[in-house]
Amino acid sequence: MAAMDISTRAEFPAGPAEAYGMLTDEEYLTEVCRASRARDFTVTVDGSTTRTQRVLEAPAAAAKFTGPTLDVVEEISWGEPDAQGNRRGTITITVPGQPVTMHGTTSLTAGGAGSVLEVSGDLKVNIPLLGRKLEQSAAPAVLAGVDVHEEVGRRWLARG
Repeated sequence: MAAMDISTRAEFPAGPAEAYGMLTDEEYLTEVCRASRARDFTVTVDGSTTRTQRVLEAPAAAAKFTGPTLDVVEEISWGEPDAQGNRRGTITITVPGQPVTMHGTTSLTAGGAGSVLEVSGDLKVNIPLLGRKLEQSAAPAVLAGVDVHEEVGRRWLARG
């Protein structure tokens, strides 16, 4: 069974260099975790790699299989900037203890209100017969996660 393709974007009112600085800032990522209503979370930044681990409410369709919460780990590894300051990276989302993964790419480029963050990847729930339905219920949560980055990012940059 094929994975579900996920693709979304966010715009920030700052150029790629400033937006990258924000996206790799531990305090910013802490605000993102709080805004996502995580019951518990940890944030680590190691150079150009960020990692958040959040305990989130499980989507209703998944809760009967997973319990009321999910432990979601998101890791983004950014590459070096190109001559224009644009960056590309990889993103991995896992749910420890559950057969759920998303592997994809991310990019931060000049455009829109200042810079555009694009995320695309393949979301896979490896459960026979039910996988596609669970992917469909998980996809909105992944997309909402990028929306939270945009919302928190706009507030963050306005304080700048």
